[in-house]
Order: sequence, then structure tokens, then C-alpha cells
Amino acid sequence: MRRIILAIPIACACLGLSRQSSDSTPKTFWKLTWRDEFSDASLDLSKWSFVTGGNGFGNHELETYTGRPSNVYLDNGMLVIKALREEHTGADGISRPYTSGRLTTRGRFAQACGRFEARIQIPYGQGIWPAFWMMGDGNAQWPDRGEIDIMENIGREPETVHGTIHGPGYSGSHGIGAPFSLPHGRKFADEFHVFAVEWEPQSIRWFVDDRLYQTTTPADLPPGTKWVYDHPFYLLLNLAIGGDWPGNPDETTVFPQMMRVDYVRVYQRR
Repeated sequence: MRRIILAIPIACACLGLSRQSSDSTPKTFWKLTWRDEFSDASLDLSKWSFVTGGNGFGNHELETYTGRPSNVYLDNGMLVIKALREEHTGADGISRPYTSGRLTTRGRFAQACGRFEARIQIPYGQGIWPAFWMMGDGNAQWPDRGEIDIMENIGREPETVHGTIHGPGYSGSHGIGAPFSLPHGRKFADEFHVFAVEWEPQSIRWFVDDRLYQTTTPADLPPGTKWVYDHPFYLLLNLAIGGDWPGNPDETTVFPQMMRVDYVRVYQRR
């Protein structure tokens, strides 16, 4: 689910330790390499660029992504991505019934291996699809360059998020992943949570609030497929409306919908 200042992608060495604990690796093992605390007056366009358009990116989404302040802005130290129900005609000349925002660090920052985390409060509702994820840098086509979904939620499941990888031979509905659900009917939309992955050469681990819920290694791939997590990936944040997985909004869906991001931080092993 562009350029003003160009930064050199960081191709950090994939060094790490295997870890079977239910907790994340202690922060003393990590060195901060990139961050955005969203504390400036406006979005830092040396770190992010807008992805605009409305073709659904292969998912049959219903929104047009824009770079307008009504869809993406900073408020009281938070990044806000706001989805609106409104008719809007994009650069392709097609009118669509929703607008929203999608940000990427492509061309500004990418890193291989490390800890990638964000503190986010997601919205909920039928047809709402917030995501914090990563795509492999380079010119290869998707899914050959790989995708790591750190957090996805479909709004009809307000208590559950998903972590998934997509690669050649295991993409789309065949992606490899797992859900994490809050207990006792709690909703992720009720408060902020920290979503993270710890990525090492032969494993990727997913966390919610530093609790491990999934580990994926090359042994989990379908026979004959390739582990493509050996090069830098860049970051994305977006709030999609509709699509093949979440389905479309219905009469119960309230707008506007807002995804609030307190910070995004990236680390590598010391």
C-alpha cells in the first residue's frame, strides 16, 4: 500500500544472536540508526516522501492517496494519517470516494537487518486497513525483492494484528505470517502499542509491546522458494480503505478514520 533530499541507504551488516525468549532483545544490544519523533512543525521530507495515486496497488483499494495536509499532517508531536470519505479526482483523472495517505522512506533510508519499531494507535471499522511495513530496496519486481509486514490490521478484527513476509513463491494470500490478539476483547484502537520486528540473517521475529508472537526462518518457506531478506529494506506507513482482504466499508464504518504514529525508530546490533 518524491525526492527533496536524497540520503544514502544504509546497508548494515546482518549480525545477530539467535533468541528464543518471549521478550525482545534488551535495548543495550541495539544502536539507534534512524528515527522520526514527529516533533517538528511539519513532516520531515528529508526522511519521508508521499506515495500518491489510486490504482489500489493490486489490492482493489478504494482510496486515492494524496500528499494533502488534510490527509497527512503532524499534530502535537504525532504523525496523523487521516482517511476521509470524499469524492476526489487524482492525477489519473479517476474520481474515487475516499482519500488517505501513504508514506515511504524509499530513496531516503533503507537498512538490512536490525530492529524496526513504531508506536502507533490504529483505527478500526469495517473496510479499514492500517499498516506499518517494509519493502526490499532495488529494482527487482514484487515479490522478488521481499516484503515484511510489521503490523497490519483489518478493521473488522479490532483486537488482532498480523505480521507477515511475502517473497517469490509465498506472496499475497500465501504469505507466511501469524496473528496476535489482545486478551479480554481489548481493541488496538483504544491506546498506543509498539509494533516491531527484529530481523537477523536467518530469522525475523515479530513483537507487540515487546512480547514475541512469531518467529520465521528459511525452514518455514515452501520447498524450492528463496529467503530474500539479505539486502536493505525501506519503510512504509499507510491507511488503506477497502480492498480484497478487509472488504469495503459499510453502513457501520465511521469517517474520518485516523492512524496516529508517535515515533518510528530503527536500530542495528552493537
